[in-house]
Amino acid sequence: MPLLLLGFRDELTDRPWQPPARHWPGSPLVGGRDEQAGGTWLAVHPGVPRGACILNARGQQAAPEDRRSRGELPLRAAADGSQALRQLHEDLGTLARYDPFFLICADLSAALMLSWDGQHAALEDLGPATHVITNAGHTYPSAHQDDKAEHFGPKFAAYRPDADPAATIKDAWGDWLTLAGGDGLSDTDPAAVLVRHELPDGRVYGTTSVSLVALGARGLRYDFQPVPADPTTWYPVHLQARR
Repeated sequence: MPLLLLGFRDELTDRPWQPPARHWPGSPLVGGRDEQAGGTWLAVHPGVPRGACILNARGQQAAPEDRRSRGELPLRAAADGSQALRQLHEDLGTLARYDPFFLICADLSAALMLSWDGQHAALEDLGPATHVITNAGHTYPSAHQDDKAEHFGPKFAAYRPDADPAATIKDAWGDWLTLAGGDGLSDTDPAAVLVRHELPDGRVYGTTSVSLVALGARGLRYDFQPVPADPTTWYPVHLQARR
């Protein structure tokens, strides 16, 4: 399983969503669904196999009257592959309708990231290595200082799970489950990957789910945790087509 992806979704905790499934009629894609906008934060195409995910970035926001949901983009990338990112990179008119983001698309041949800060677009090949991408950008390996990357980057790099599709979740992911559970850090620690922030208006912004995805010639593995930091809630996502 040459490509491994661990993703944390941070969002307003009262924003409704559905767990990963084939939510889009006529599409082979599997992913969680944002009920408010209809898109996703991470999607996989089991038949390729291919995965795509998106992170919010910092920069200039789109004009409210033209704004589109960034959740559309992982669906497009998972369906069409890296060519979707390359096409977007050349289409500043379309990009201007989205708030800033980092869009990652990966298959067995390559991993590509499209960055958009509201004014400038950039493509970056993510070569064979352990990479950490946060809202601040590509923070590991990097000269850019980031608390999350400094704490977790070397730990992820030090151990590579087997991610065997036939293994149990515990055997497949090993020490990465400990790291995915926060590695003992409090949710207020600057390095925390499981976060919780109470906003002035009373709402809560925090980590709402965790995903572990592995792609290989033997197929695709997708494990999902709907209650972060509770190891009993991990389960394998069903990837077969409905009949």
